Amino acid sequence: MTTRQPRTARTAITARTTPSARTSASVRTARLLAAAAVLGGLLVGTAAPALAAAPERSSLRTATRAAAPATVSVTGSGRAAAAPDLAILSVGVEATRKTAKEAMAAQSTAAKSLLEVLREQGIADRDIRTDSLSLAPVYTQKADGESKVTGYQAGQSFSVKVRDLDRTGQFIGAVNDATGDAVRINGVVFDVADPSALRVKAREAAYKDAYEKASQHARLSGHRLGRLVSLSEGDSVRPGPGAAAAMPADEPGVPLAPGEIEEQITVSAVFELL
Repeated sequence: MTTRQPRTARTAITARTTPSARTSASVRTARLLAAAAVLGGLLVGTAAPALAAAPERSSLRTATRAAAPATVSVTGSGRAAAAPDLAILSVGVEATRKTAKEAMAAQSTAAKSLLEVLREQGIADRDIRTDSLSLAPVYTQKADGESKVTGYQAGQSFSVKVRDLDRTGQFIGAVNDATGDAVRINGVVFDVADPSALRVKAREAAYKDAYEKASQHARLSGHRLGRLVSLSEGDSVRPGPGAAAAMPADEPGVPLAPGEIEEQITVSAVFELL
């Protein structure tokens, strides 16, 4: 005998949405879509100028590089020479005695004699300058190797400007006669009293040399020489006197050869190439 189960009613659970709920959901969806559209537009609007500006900046950099002119850098040197009109003597006196006091006294006596003869020869006080004054012990080494102070040496040196160049040798002879063994002739240097005119000529020659070099580089590279961009000058140099005839043989005193005084100047220049 078959037993049948009683039929039960099938219960279907269905989520039913009221018309008001459906309307509210649609409004929220529309608002979200509208906000997303607005945000997307803002992002696109912000990115567009940046993307547009990037090529513009790149083109400006390219234009700047293209606008920068080519340049040429050169160094010019110039020389100018003239006969000296000034001699600078380095003279001094020395004296050695057993005591420091005696050495200083002897040195002072010799220095006074030197100054007197210089003034007698027409040297002005403004052209005489003391360069150094010294006092030092004199050592003697004994047979056993020990050194012992046996005296003192005092000395004084002067720088003397001789503006009458033809009498330079005469001045040296007069100084030597007046101070005897105490005098020391340390040297003589010839110069020009006012080197400004000599430097002007050397500077003109240096600039001309630089300009000619730059013009040649422009021509060789197929350009024309443009404006001067920068110019700098180096220190002037005195390479030393050149050869010249000695003083006349009948001139009393020491014969000297003044030679020439040369001034050298270098300049560094930058020119545009067109």
